[in-house]
Amino acid sequence: MSALAKVLSRLHRMQRSKPFSITGFYTLGTRTSVQKSFSRLAQSGEVVRVSKGIYVRPKPLKSIPSIKITASAEQVARAWAKEHHYKLVPQGLEEAYRLGLQTQAPIQTVFWSNGPSRLFKVENETVEIRHISERKLRWPKLAEGALLRSLSVLSPSAIGLEEIIGAFKRLTVRESEFIPILQKLQTTPLPHAWQAKLKQFERTLA
Repeated sequence: MSALAKVLSRLHRMQRSKPFSITGFYTLGTRTSVQKSFSRLAQSGEVVRVSKGIYVRPKPLKSIPSIKITASAEQVARAWAKEHHYKLVPQGLEEAYRLGLQTQAPIQTVFWSNGPSRLFKVENETVEIRHISERKLRWPKLAEGALLRSLSVLSPSAIGLEEIIGAFKRLTVRESEFIPILQKLQTTPLPHAWQAKLKQFERTLA
C-alpha cells in the first residue's frame, strides 16, 4: 500500500474540523513521501493546512455543503502547544474578567505559554501566544492558578475581600479552602503589595 493510501485510510477515521499534526503520520512511510501525500491532499481539498505542520479535515456546513468549516485559531494554537508539549493558559486579563475581578473583556484572545511567542490566524480569527515566565504558569487547572494570573495583572488597591470571595465562588471553591489557597498564593512571587493584601484577607477570614 502506498504512503498516500495509508494516509488517506487513517484520515478517514479522524474527526473533521479537529486540527492535528503531520508528525503522527510519519510512521506510514518516509518523511518525504508523507509530506508529498499531504501536499497532494491539500491541493485536492481533502485536508487544509492551517499552520506549519498542522492540518485539518474540513467539515461541510450542513445548510450550505459548498462551504467547509476548518478549525478555530484557538484549536490550532492548542494543537501546536500539544505537539510541542508547551503549557498554555489564558492570559491574566482573561482570567480576571472570567472571575469578575474586572468588567472589561479582552479584545483579542491571548494565551500565556512557556513556548515561543507567535500568532495563529484562521480566516478572520487571530490568537496570540505570549511567552511568559514559568512562575505565572503554575497550577494551570487549579483555582489558585487562575487567581495567580488574575492578581498578577491587577492592582491590589482595586480589589477587596468581597471581590476575592466572589472569584472563589465562580471557581466553585469551598469556604474551607479559602484560607489554604490564600496561603498558597503567598508562596508565589507576587508583588509585595499583593502579599500584604493576601495576608490581610487571610486574617479577616480566620
